[in-house]
Amino acid sequence: MNARYETELRITAAHPALAGHFPGNPVVPGVVLLERVAAAFKTWRGLSVGKLDAKFTRPLLPEQQALIELREVDGGVRFSVILGDGTTLARGTLEATS
Repeated sequence: MNARYETELRITAAHPALAGHFPGNPVVPGVVLLERVAAAFKTWRGLSVGKLDAKFTRPLLPEQQALIELREVDGGVRFSVILGDGTTLARGTLEATS
């Protein structure tokens, strides 16, 4: 099984979560990013996320292209959401449901 998984991420400006999230200056809500991280984990491992710890360092803007990276580290899974220029937007750890 691969020790690393990547998938592209782009949230369109029409996403319903953006309507009330800072009108006039929208940013993608953290929960939307975490939903996409959980979906990537499900695609990679076929498992649902039971626990997720995250730190957000910068906002993702609508239509920005980013990358979700999942990787095995010391028996656990770490994730990062990264812009094309290498800027980390969010990072953390997750565990599958038992």
